[in-house]
Amino acid sequence: MAGNGALSGAVIAVAGAGGPAGRAALLRLAEAGATVVGADNDPERLAEAVDAARYSAGGATVTGETVDLLDLDSTRDWAARTEKEFGRVDGVVHLVGGWRGSETFIKSSLDDWDFLELLLIRTVQHTSLAFYEALQRSDRGRYVLISAAGATRPTAGNASYAAAKAAAEAWTLALADAFRKAGGAEGPTSAAVILVVKALVHEAMRAERPNAKFAGFTDVRDLAEEVAGVWEKPAAELNGNRLWLTEKP
Repeated sequence: MAGNGALSGAVIAVAGAGGPAGRAALLRLAEAGATVVGADNDPERLAEAVDAARYSAGGATVTGETVDLLDLDSTRDWAARTEKEFGRVDGVVHLVGGWRGSETFIKSSLDDWDFLELLLIRTVQHTSLAFYEALQRSDRGRYVLISAAGATRPTAGNASYAAAKAAAEAWTLALADAFRKAGGAEGPTSAAVILVVKALVHEAMRAERPNAKFAGFTDVRDLAEEVAGVWEKPAAELNGNRLWLTEKP
């Protein structure tokens, strides 16, 4: 099953490929015809995600590699290996996530900030720096950050999470400006774009809480559909923009 083939020939790296959103993205991108290169820090979870995508997408090229995205050199090595092996890189989908919160603002733990700064900001810095040149060489390069509505309107108990997400957005918008400047008068050929959700939901969460409404949440399969659709829009239309998948706060 090659899907609609809209991404035939594209090579797309997925950071955080072992989680529920990563699994859904691997599958959808493979179905669309892309060669998908996943990375995660959990080799077992990653192997399961890669196998599931290969099986469901009927023999599509889906590979997985255990990469320490908190190490810039390791991330650069991953980017270089990917481009060398497949000849190009047309996208990076950043799905490294994590959440910690508190009951009130005054109970915010700065240990939570230290944890989230690494997961939500440092990994964005490393993947964007490592893949920038390859994405700029592509005629349809895309860097896709998944962010949260809380970055725009933080709540008292979510200070560390919202601040980390806001910083990741700012870094991604700086990447977008680099693509804009590289494109010159003709406009960018590559784009950095932010997909904003309230929160994500997947089958296991629904099974655990069958009576929960998950109002405003985005299903990981719908997110994967939106991710795949990013390559169907012109770079100039996407670059430096936030695409809201939930109601704006």
